[in-house]
Formats: sequence, structure tokens, C-alpha cells
Amino acid sequence: MSADVRGLVDDLLDGHQRALARTITKIENREPGYRELVSALYEHTGDAEVVGVTGSPGAGKSTLVDKLTETYRDRGHTVGVIAVDPSSPYTGGAVLGDRIRMASNVGDMDVFFRSMSARGNLGGISTATADAVKALDAFGKDKVIVETVGAGQNEIDIVRTADTVAVLVPPDSGDEVQTLKAGILEIGDVFVVNKADLSGSDRTVQELKEMIQLAGDTGSPASGGGHHGPDQHALGDAGGDTGDTGAGAGAEDDGWTPSVVETVATDATGMDDLTDALAEHREYMTRSGRLDEKARTRTAEEIRLLLREDASGLLERELDRRGGIDALVESVRAGETDPYAIADDVVSPIEECLDERE
Repeated sequence: MSADVRGLVDDLLDGHQRALARTITKIENREPGYRELVSALYEHTGDAEVVGVTGSPGAGKSTLVDKLTETYRDRGHTVGVIAVDPSSPYTGGAVLGDRIRMASNVGDMDVFFRSMSARGNLGGISTATADAVKALDAFGKDKVIVETVGAGQNEIDIVRTADTVAVLVPPDSGDEVQTLKAGILEIGDVFVVNKADLSGSDRTVQELKEMIQLAGDTGSPASGGGHHGPDQHALGDAGGDTGDTGAGAGAEDDGWTPSVVETVATDATGMDDLTDALAEHREYMTRSGRLDEKARTRTAEEIRLLLREDASGLLERELDRRGGIDALVESVRAGETDPYAIADDVVSPIEECLDERE
């Protein structure tokens, strides 16, 4: 490990905010040595509770994250917040709109806030975000909140990063609630009807409860062996319907029924109910063993992702050695070869090397 990386790691572990900021900058920009840096932090991670907050634009995510952070601080927790903002089409950087709506905790040294660019990721989470979460975890933050872009149906990558996912739904959503079952319904551990002081909130809460119950009765992916665990409908028999703060966990093998919470983030109404619901899900995940299971899945995905990145780099080098992609395209256009043949030719040296090692 280089002396610069070692010094940065030591400063971060000693609690220096400037070192944390430099680390996340290095990670986000994928600067030389960032992988060595993350690798050194890895053994110091695993203690933070990671909460993902997603939902449609205009649902009030940033305001809710601000008040949720304030509530956690009132309970004595240290907090790190990563707000994944839309990418600038010109610079690739974050638009940074969330900073404007997260003003309650300015000056609190036990709160670290960072905007990061989605870098065009449809899933709302860039690859660097998960590494930034590790940095906050190693720094010693008790809670790490990741707020996603809020692009709609593609907001599913947060499941790979967060232990608990809260999905915000504005009141009187109508058709939007119906579309949730196509994707986002399956990732939410807690559903938050924010701006609950507006008309239509009661109807939205009822629609969400009905859809959650229907998902359990029909054995959809939201209730089966996917994100929420097996046989979600069994919880309805054991624990009743889903209340405003919703008791989530029944028997250890019954799965988790998503909670529905009403909040008014602008004045912090419902924040205690929300933090209680998040804590209930965390307790269920720990007791059932699903937290460890999720950590294993996350690690497996991370290994595969890094291997894909490295393999892609090797293949790009092989393409350059063969004259570059443009030359290969021209050979296809000239009828001299085809894409499948080129792919086989490019991969064959790597396959030969692997065969020799067996």
C-alpha cells in the first residue's frame, strides 16, 4: 500500500472529516489508487445500518431524509447521508439540488452529507456509491442513509446497497400506486406516504395496504423467496394487517410484510413512527438471519462486478491491439467477418490462458 493511501486510511479511521471527504472524492472520481483505498477500509466495515430512501420525484425524499437524520441525531446516533443526484449531461457531475433541502443539520459534526452523481445509472445508484457507503461505515457512522435519484421503475439498485429500503409515495397518487406493483413494490421494506396532511393520503395508505396484502395472498415476488423472504401471506395470519407503523416480523421463516407509515416531513410529523418501522425491519433481518444472507449476496455481486470491470478492461486492451473497435466494425461492414467471429477471436487468448492454468 502506498504511503499516501496508508496516511489517508489512518486519518479516516482516526475520525478526521477532511480525510473522509477526500476518500469519497477519490472513490467517486475513480482516481488512481481508489481500489487500494477501498480494499484497506474493507476490514473496518460491517457495523453501520444502511437505509435506502427512494420514490418518485416530488415525493419529498430530501426533506424526509433531512428530518430522519435529525431524528436519529436526537436519539444519539451519528449519521452519514449520500444523496445520489441526477447527472449533469455536460459534466457528468451531480446537480446538487439536495443540498438546498437538507439544511437542518448544517454545522453538526456528527452528520456527514455528500451529494454524488448517478453517472447515468438507470438504477439510481452509481458503482461508487456502494464504496462511499463503506467509507462512511469504516469512519464509524451508526446510520448511513442513501437517497436515490427517484427516476421511477428503475430504482431497484438500492436493494443491493441498503439493508432496509423506504419507498416514498405522495398522497392521492392514483395510477402511480398501481404502477408500484410492477417493480418498486417488490423492493420496499417500509412504504412512506409523505405529505400526509394533504387530501388523498388516507386513500393512498389504503391502496398500499391492499396491494401489499394482495402481493402476500398471490405469492408475488414481493412475498416469495425474493427481497422480503418466503410466504409473506403467512404473516397476515399471524400478525394481522399492516398498520401505520406496521409490525413487520412474525415467525422467523414467515418473511416480512412491508409497513406503511404516514409522515409530514416538513414539520417532522411521523418521524418517530418511521424510525420505529425501520428499526423493526432491521430487528427482523437480524433475527431471521436475512441480514447475513443479504451481506453474502452483496459481497457476491461486488465480486462479480469487479471481475466484469477487470475483464472488460482486458478485452478493451485486446481490441486496441487488433486496431481498435472502428477497424473491426469496418471489417464487418466489408463482409470480411461478423461480430460473433470477432468476439470469439478476442476472447480466445483469455480462454487459452485460463486453460493453461487448469
